[in-house]
Amino acid sequence: MEKIYVDAIAAKLQIKDWQVENCLDLLGDGATVPFISRYRKEKTGNLSDVEVSEIKHYKGVYEEMAARKATILATISEQGALTPELQKAIEACTESGPLEDLYLPYRPKKRTRAIVAKEKGLEPLAQAMLSFKLSNPEKEAQHYVRPATDKQAGVESGEEALSGARDIIAEHVSERKEIREMLRTVFRNRRVVAKTAKGAAGNPEADKYRAYFNYSESLRQIAPHRLLAILRAEEEGILSLKIDADPEKSAWQIYKDLCGEARPSRELSEQLQEACDDAYKRLLEPSITNDILKEAKEKADVASIAIFGENLKQLLLASPVGQKRLLAVDPGFRTGCKCVCLDEQGNLLHHEAIFPHPPQNEKIKSIQAVSDMLEKYRVEVIAVGSGTAGRETLEFLKRVPKSPEVKVFSVSEDGASVYSASEVGREEFPEYDVTVRGAVSIGRRLMDPLAELVKIDPKSLGIGQYQHDVDQKLLKEKLDDTVEYCVNAVGVNINTASPYLLSYVSGVGPALARNIVEYRKASGDFECREQLRKVPRLGDKAFQQCAGFLRIKNGSNPLDGSAVHPEAYPIVEKMAADLGVSTSELVGNETLCAQIKPEAYVQGEFGLPTIHDILKELRKPGLDPRSEASEFSFAEDVHDLGDLKTGMELPGIVTNLTAFGAFVDIGIHENGLIHASQMGEKGLAEPSKVLKLHQKVTVRVLSVDSERKRIGLRLVR
Repeated sequence: MEKIYVDAIAAKLQIKDWQVENCLDLLGDGATVPFISRYRKEKTGNLSDVEVSEIKHYKGVYEEMAARKATILATISEQGALTPELQKAIEACTESGPLEDLYLPYRPKKRTRAIVAKEKGLEPLAQAMLSFKLSNPEKEAQHYVRPATDKQAGVESGEEALSGARDIIAEHVSERKEIREMLRTVFRNRRVVAKTAKGAAGNPEADKYRAYFNYSESLRQIAPHRLLAILRAEEEGILSLKIDADPEKSAWQIYKDLCGEARPSRELSEQLQEACDDAYKRLLEPSITNDILKEAKEKADVASIAIFGENLKQLLLASPVGQKRLLAVDPGFRTGCKCVCLDEQGNLLHHEAIFPHPPQNEKIKSIQAVSDMLEKYRVEVIAVGSGTAGRETLEFLKRVPKSPEVKVFSVSEDGASVYSASEVGREEFPEYDVTVRGAVSIGRRLMDPLAELVKIDPKSLGIGQYQHDVDQKLLKEKLDDTVEYCVNAVGVNINTASPYLLSYVSGVGPALARNIVEYRKASGDFECREQLRKVPRLGDKAFQQCAGFLRIKNGSNPLDGSAVHPEAYPIVEKMAADLGVSTSELVGNETLCAQIKPEAYVQGEFGLPTIHDILKELRKPGLDPRSEASEFSFAEDVHDLGDLKTGMELPGIVTNLTAFGAFVDIGIHENGLIHASQMGEKGLAEPSKVLKLHQKVTVRVLSVDSERKRIGLRLVR
């Protein structure tokens, strides 16, 4: 990649050029973000996975820019207008705005007023006016009055000639890079103004944007979610938007920039000012407004997508209950509660429907059915979907006789219906209908949220806001990176993982994942990482990328159950030999690990960061970074909005995090909102730094709006 792009990335991320260059080399060689950030710390100067992901993102951005520059240079060259100075300026661009400004005068256009004027032969008049030497433009314009011919349209009057010349000047002014950048600076410091659009009154969607009728806010201060909301309302025809820049001041500044040191005559000055005023109102104001709103939206997209990514990360790294025999219930009223029993590996053992709620009210029969399932399938935990009838089903299960060791969990249903109707769901359970698949998904996501949720499109998991309004390519990139990070941060048991989970392992992908599973079916469980080399199409490069993230529990080599990469095994073997013990004796022995001096094992590409990582793994090999799942109960005396009173303190579960607050399930149909101002002692908090998705919290009720079904909450703990 060209040096200007390397410098630009380094400046954006505030890191060294050599870190960017080495990271780009590794990415270009096929290395993945998890592999680079985990096993190539010396090469990158200990860059985090976030920084490596950013470099990967900008690599794509600047590769697209390089292709765009090539197209622009070719187009201008074909016009015979490419000068060495212009080429140098284009090649020096690292931002799309300045690049497109340089290209604007040469970009193929539709038939504009300036083009029509040029066809009438009025360009020389415009050029004479722009030379600032023409003292009497009205007199000069008379020389351009001529009748129409077969080859050229006529000019009927001096005023028509001046009008055409002003059109040419206006277009010239609107394409000047310096003027456009000057206006962008002005607009960035103004307010965006939203007003009700004509015809919005009859739009049924208008009411939800009522807060933005006659609304204005500084572009530098507007929160991402508010900007995305008003932009969506504009697209739906409910609001009209503008930026409140002063037209007269802007047009005067354009005139001054155009004239520079020149002192045109009064008559010429009037013509030029009129052209500048027209350029601003007709060409520049709409264009710069679009540019600045687009620029602001890009920033809002980045901020919103970061929240999506953080929410997804928290969701995927949620606490698992582990491999336990499980009863999962997908609650419902009229259609009943769909129950499935799963073994420790998540295999389906049994399914049936019970009807403990209205209209059937088969409570006794349902209690007996659940009791039989608990006993017959030796159930250790119960997972209950959090959707419709979820709260009522939790209350019902309290009446079912069961061992105190049997824990009951409320589990988010978001995405379960998507999975049940998906190709993945049909492939896993072709003989069962969507209701059974949905219940299985609820149960499995309690066992291991990460392993189950990777099967579902992250956009179906109920995280973040305005997911359809943000840049979809950028959103997908962020969510894919997040899933990849989570899977590799936890590590994957190669002998139990599904092909969907394996596909996110560094260097694997869907095709190799299927090959790994097929090899496992044909040859039995993997006994060591070296066996991976026998998997069809899994070559040396793929082995290098994936081996450290795949775990083999109780394998022939104890290091295969850890995050120590096979390329570092000789270092561990030397550590063990120096201590006079075997590798198996060293792994997991904190006392022995404490005797090792990291500096003694620095060699070649293995520097102190890698040696410290090795020692951390040796102390606690294959440690799952996720915490253990805990039981939860809603307040028993709160079932609907009418039960709420201000001042009440209630248990709740965080269901969504946004830039402005956190939504909390308190056991009724409507979620409450903890605004960012109600999360700490003073000022606005950053919700994602205070709370986690699915965190258990205690909240105080601040307000209840029964008409709008809104609940205001304050975080207690």
